Amino acid sequence: MKKVLLIPDSFKGTMSSSEICSIMEERIHAYCPSAEVISIPVADGGEGSVDSFLSAMQGEKVWVTVKGPYMEDLQAFYGLVDGGATAVIEMAACAGLPLVGDRLCAEKTTTYGVGQLMEHAIRSGCKKLVVGLGGSATNDLGTGAAAALGVRFLDADGNSFVPVGETLSKIHRIDKSSLLPELKQVKIITMCDIDNPLYGPNGAAYVFAPQKGADPAMVEFLDRQLHAAADTIREQFDVDVAQLPGAGAAGGMGGGMVAFFGSRLQMGIETVLDTVGFDRLLEGADLVFSGEGKIDFQSLRGKVVIGVARRTKKQGVPLIAVVGDIGDDIEGAYEEGVSAIFSINRVAVPFSEAKKRSKNDMSLTMDNLMRFITQIFKDSSNS
Repeated sequence: MKKVLLIPDSFKGTMSSSEICSIMEERIHAYCPSAEVISIPVADGGEGSVDSFLSAMQGEKVWVTVKGPYMEDLQAFYGLVDGGATAVIEMAACAGLPLVGDRLCAEKTTTYGVGQLMEHAIRSGCKKLVVGLGGSATNDLGTGAAAALGVRFLDADGNSFVPVGETLSKIHRIDKSSLLPELKQVKIITMCDIDNPLYGPNGAAYVFAPQKGADPAMVEFLDRQLHAAADTIREQFDVDVAQLPGAGAAGGMGGGMVAFFGSRLQMGIETVLDTVGFDRLLEGADLVFSGEGKIDFQSLRGKVVIGVARRTKKQGVPLIAVVGDIGDDIEGAYEEGVSAIFSINRVAVPFSEAKKRSKNDMSLTMDNLMRFITQIFKDSSNS
């Protein structure tokens, strides 16, 4: 075995994708010391996305002073890859839930700093932005980010203001005439791994605002705010983001990225595969290892394992999924290109106990697999 690609998702609450890659690589090299092992850690757009891309593509982290969730100054970052042509921005770096501590007020937080990161990257010469949505403390439809890049939001009296979750309905007119001109030459891809609409029972406020401090009454209020802003956007720009899958991501920022910047919402795994040049890396590979915390029928909608399998199938490269749990109704995974699925769970214990031994179980599972695989390759070469 000469070349192996590793591209697992994280096992939420147990191991990061980088940790999984490290464990897999160690066991592979124990049996195939000369094998070329290429690690591509995957993140879903939230915290850790920049580090995952930098690990996979050898780039640099750029630190910038921007505004935080409450317009306070803080140090945030983005990643530069592809020789500086592409910037990877995780909105959680300056608008993430951990940044607000106990001060949970989804109606008052802003994405303004995200727009500042985007501006810094663009002015630094980046021609492509990959913006990861996830882990936000906000519910402002991405209006803060838009304001930072020159969009003016005007109330009924013609006064300009930076909207937050509780003031979206005050937007009477949206003026894009001062939008950063360089944006016209920049391609923006938004990583979004959920398909929630902007508002309604499955929208940004009802599904995600409670974890950002909103009680039931506030949830209803925020939902109405998003509805009102979406109506204004539709009336002015003839763009309807209300039911767009993914519009509800990051407090409605998914919808805002489309409405204000013309961005394309794309599944995280597809963004990762395109950005790192996965199809090129796959050339000459003998095997691919992927994985996620649990594979089930929901995985078939295009999460990491299935997204990778669709690419490997096209090039005829076997893919082994090493996962935590295996759910029911996964037969479709094999049709998509998965060759085999193995669980690392070696004993029947509750998750609270299983996660403590997950790294060791991952190592032991990979060891078993490599024992078998190297024997197969050995027998094949001798025949």
